[in-house]
Amino acid sequence: MPRYLIEREIPGAGRMTADELHAISAKSNQVLAGMAGRAQWVHSYVTDDAITCVYLAEDADAVREHADCGGFPVTTIREVAAVIDPATGEPG
Repeated sequence: MPRYLIEREIPGAGRMTADELHAISAKSNQVLAGMAGRAQWVHSYVTDDAITCVYLAEDADAVREHADCGGFPVTTIREVAAVIDPATGEPG
């Protein structure tokens, strides 16, 4: 399945409590359980005013469906074309 980066602008996200983050995660898991494997949450990064998520999904519509059903904001959805790291720059 394609990999997606989802940016969710949420003012004050970095100040959310552990209980608030747990509630968001539990809701996401609940919605994903009803999507018959069409989307999978890999992990998310919480910053000051946003949560950036990495998902595997059949398409961007499945990502939007997850957000709509969970009540999660979506600022941008980007399909990942490639993943690079320091090893990418090493000699062949």
